[in-house]
Amino acid sequence: SALVMIHLLFLHQTGSSNPLGSKSNMDKTPFHPYFTLKDLVGFMITIMSLIILTLQNPYFLGDPDN
Repeated sequence: SALVMIHLLFLHQTGSSNPLGSKSNMDKTPFHPYFTLKDLVGFMITIMSLIILTLQNPYFLGDPDN
């Protein structure tokens, strides 16, 4: 148990994933502008596809027995 705690302590220290200890902020992609826009575009394409499908053929995804 103590060995696990010591391992977690050393694992989560700042810079422990970087063996040289240098700051590499230039290689990181910021989350908010990039992934927010990417997810928003995908969401809008999906919603627009479902809206077009619903308006063009409203019974396409329905159960044929009804």
